[in-house]
Amino acid sequence: MRFMVLVKANKDSEAGVLPDEKAIVEMGKFNDELIKAGVLLAADGLQASAKGARIKFSPTGRPVVIDGPFTEAKELIAGFWMVQMKSKDEAIEWFSRCPPDVGEIEIRQVFDAADFEPVISTDEGRAAMAAEEQFRQRTNT
Repeated sequence: MRFMVLVKANKDSEAGVLPDEKAIVEMGKFNDELIKAGVLLAADGLQASAKGARIKFSPTGRPVVIDGPFTEAKELIAGFWMVQMKSKDEAIEWFSRCPPDVGEIEIRQVFDAADFEPVISTDEGRAAMAAEEQFRQRTNT
């Protein structure tokens, strides 16, 4: 099963303050462990929300674009890992060893196509799920 591990933003990450070299080296070592174990699918840090935008959708209107920065840093994400694990417990065990400078992280399981089977009843729905599965196989994700 796949998990997305989210790094919560803080005042420093939102101010564009980069981690120091020691923190970068420690994170690199942790990421190397994930790579060597064959569980890391993707990982990156994100720029401050000032360099981003949100698009708000409503059922009746046009999408509204809101440029950053966004005020609630506690609701923002500063980075992520996408990992393949056997269980949530395994993900917790791995990320309990994450360098402490990361601050706070959140571990969320990613939906798999099989999770949607109970609500798929049309050929169009089955085709959408088959296309998703083909993508996953091509990209090994």
